[in-house]
Amino acid sequence: MLSIRIENNTPALKVDFGLPMGTLSAIVGPSGSGKTSVLRAVAGLLAPSHSLISFDNDIWADTETRYFRPANQRPLGFVTQSFGLFPHLTATENVSAALNHLPRRERGVEAQRFLELVGIGGLADRQPSELSGGQSQRVAMARALARKPRLLLLDEPFSALDHSTRKRLRVELKRLQDALAMTVLFVTHDLDEAAELSQNMVLLRRGQVVQQGPTRELLRRPSTVEAARLMNFANLAKAEWVGSDASGITLRWGDILLNAEIGPKSPPEGQIYWTIRTSDVFLVKDDHPNESSLGTILSADITEIIEMGSSVLVSVIVARSGGESLRLRLRPGALHRHNVSKGSRIRIALHAQSLVLLQS
Repeated sequence: MLSIRIENNTPALKVDFGLPMGTLSAIVGPSGSGKTSVLRAVAGLLAPSHSLISFDNDIWADTETRYFRPANQRPLGFVTQSFGLFPHLTATENVSAALNHLPRRERGVEAQRFLELVGIGGLADRQPSELSGGQSQRVAMARALARKPRLLLLDEPFSALDHSTRKRLRVELKRLQDALAMTVLFVTHDLDEAAELSQNMVLLRRGQVVQQGPTRELLRRPSTVEAARLMNFANLAKAEWVGSDASGITLRWGDILLNAEIGPKSPPEGQIYWTIRTSDVFLVKDDHPNESSLGTILSADITEIIEMGSSVLVSVIVARSGGESLRLRLRPGALHRHNVSKGSRIRIALHAQSLVLLQS
């Protein structure tokens, strides 16, 4: 377990979370949320006011006992946003800089091995000015791996790269992580990147953890309004508590009764919110043979249709909701098959399994 507990005034941080060993985890949040500061504290480049940081039960920092292990004694590699390559050294020499523990004659051979591991063995003699952004990133990765770290830290590793290079290097990172069975922690503001790569996710905002857990779980079930907003849930609405029983929870939304399978068994304090992913709002045919299996069926009027390439984002005003709107994401041919367009009255389904109750 990588265990991180930090409290600090400048930059402002108050986080407490743990991540499983041997996994690829992401810290996600907007600019200024404290993502890089957390990495720097783990790397030993920032000494917070209060901290307890350990890796596999090996303590790296504990302000209670005034213990602080220097950065160069922590078994980790750190790739920064700028890559940090020495401009006057070749790729081989940059990687060799992390191999001072080896005899000089062995460093070049070992550096070449790590360059080949990240797929750029043929660029060993090039200096950073002769490398593309993706190639420079791979040199920085090779240098970090050359230390044979137990933990690899990556700070926005793909933010400066073009789209095709980002996609390619994401696959490369996952391949390396699987091959080396290494624990990887990276920070990003790109939720899609975190969703594609990570097994665990920590949502950070204003220096505090909003939610953490397995990535798939977070993407399906945010726990708070703030988490839903950070993960770009387009559907977010207030509701009134009606009651709960063995089958789930009943909410009132305007004049509509909605059912949710998972949530508190008693009314939570404060305002009740609910959300549902746009891909979990379904368009229902008028002659559907088994409507009872779909959940709550609602009438709605289409107010906007936005073509998104691989999908269509449809906005609707839901009847009997008090003028509330929802969005649903459909395949491009769905509107044509249903013969509907802007202004059409349609029917949509909200299944109790997909409805998520949120803490305010």
